[in-house]
Amino acid sequence: MELLHEIAATLAAVKAKNPLIHHLTNYVTANDSANITLAFGASPVMAGDPGEATDMVAKAAALVLNIGTLSAAAVDTMIATGIRAGELGVPVILDPVGAGATPARTAAAGRIIRATRPAVVRGNAAEIKTVAGLSAAIRGVDSAADETDGEAVAAGLANRLGCVVALTGQTDIVAGGGRLCRIANGHPWLARVTGTGCMATSLIGCCLGTGADPYVSAVTGLAVMGVAGDLAHRSLRPEDGIGAFRVRLFDAVFNLTPELLLRYAKIG
Repeated sequence: MELLHEIAATLAAVKAKNPLIHHLTNYVTANDSANITLAFGASPVMAGDPGEATDMVAKAAALVLNIGTLSAAAVDTMIATGIRAGELGVPVILDPVGAGATPARTAAAGRIIRATRPAVVRGNAAEIKTVAGLSAAIRGVDSAADETDGEAVAAGLANRLGCVVALTGQTDIVAGGGRLCRIANGHPWLARVTGTGCMATSLIGCCLGTGADPYVSAVTGLAVMGVAGDLAHRSLRPEDGIGAFRVRLFDAVFNLTPELLLRYAKIG
């Protein structure tokens, strides 16, 4: 099936199947991740206590791991839950937020990847380059890295880890299993709203929860976020700002249909 039709079918599957997506994520954007999951048509659960996280993943269709607000205890819980997910056949997506910003974050991302073998790793250029063992400029958790070699970095890391790598930025890149594509949707204002990267990771998790192929899941999740960003900005009035854009973004994801995705997705 042509990739565009595969992503449209995956969007429809999320809304039809309403998969339960277990998140072990950060406290800054947890509410946004939960609401974007609901807007897309899936159901979020965020059971981060070590006493229940591994039990909850047994009920989930996919597991999202996000190290945005790092702690040693949280990393241990993510590893235990990710290992349990692997035993159960529940796909895992890792968002290595801020990898490269501090040695602790870089080490945590590496530990989680080695222990849980995620189906998808999604990050900005600096995070993906750091995970790949390259030097990269990063400011807080925001990338300041050059994106010109993004395709080679993403493809190389995907081959080395045996997973799909989604590198997000001005143009998103998805690589894995010998396939690679670029997604040219998304408005610059997405970078001015907290948590749009985390939300993109949740959208990919929703697609994984349908049983879709990890590559198709990553392309679908990023295309949904990009097209929704385009439509949200297009709907603004002249006096509207970032606050209205954020609300319209959730509306755009909620109202997105396979037909709209086919019409507006720019995938090459």
